[in-house]
Amino acid sequence: MRLNLRLMSVHAHPDDESSKGAATLAKYAAEGVEVLVVTCTGGERGDVLNPAMDRPGVRENLAAIRRDEMAEARRILGVRQHFLGFVDSGLPGPGEPLPEGCFALAPLEEAAGRLVGLIRSFRPHVVVTYDETGGYPHPDHIRTHQVTVAAFDAAGEAGRHPEAGAPWRPLKLYYQGGLSRPWFQALHDAMTARGMDSGMREVLAELPETGLEITTRVPCAEYFATRDRALLAHATQIDPNAGFMVHDRDVEREVWPTEDYQLVRSHVDVDVDVDVDGATPEDDLFAGVRRPRRPQRPTAAAGAAASPGCG
Repeated sequence: MRLNLRLMSVHAHPDDESSKGAATLAKYAAEGVEVLVVTCTGGERGDVLNPAMDRPGVRENLAAIRRDEMAEARRILGVRQHFLGFVDSGLPGPGEPLPEGCFALAPLEEAAGRLVGLIRSFRPHVVVTYDETGGYPHPDHIRTHQVTVAAFDAAGEAGRHPEAGAPWRPLKLYYQGGLSRPWFQALHDAMTARGMDSGMREVLAELPETGLEITTRVPCAEYFATRDRALLAHATQIDPNAGFMVHDRDVEREVWPTEDYQLVRSHVDVDVDVDVDGATPEDDLFAGVRRPRRPQRPTAAAGAAASPGCG
């Protein structure tokens, strides 16, 4: 019997889905996996980061424009997308309070309940989100992590959020591991060796030495161009002549042809022990789901044995 695989990727704002794991989403969608991007907020309090879009009428209509950008990015990636309905918290300065009614101040149980309902209706086998740092210290990214982990754990329990539909237990939870220090360092070294200016020295000087322990590297270099088109669809947020858009794509495909993840929950048998050379055993977010393995010794990421949802 063919398993209809489903992947849910949970993000804070429009554009996050295209800057974090987008090639993975496009790859799985092209292979026939059902992919749903969940966007927790509308990005209403975001800045206009592309100088070409900083013109009259844009800031005043930013919420609607960002929804249109999201629709185009979703189309390019070939995925479904759903707004969870919370309001962007913005990025307050030091000592500034969060705005009333924003996502970061939403009660955790309420926010998780909304996502539980979506998990139970979509029934993903795999869920992907940010780690506890949010990837960077934006209050909406941190709240996205908290809400997703809470919903992942609650969705399979009949006594939790009974109003949200019949229980469904996703099988695996991953954290995004992209744009890591090793990624920046590898691209910087490779471009420098080729006589190119990487433009990454300042970023490397600010990045912490430690990061996530990567368990899973998904080969997806053939979808980097799709990722880039989806990113550029977020025209208010992405300057095509700056930042992530300016490194050499051929070098990236050569030295880092994957998008990377850390497996943090699993209800199927997995092997995620990184070997002495740093190689990771997983190259597929659905490892252990497509073809369940025979039970072996438990791993740190493995949960208790459970009957996987195969609908």
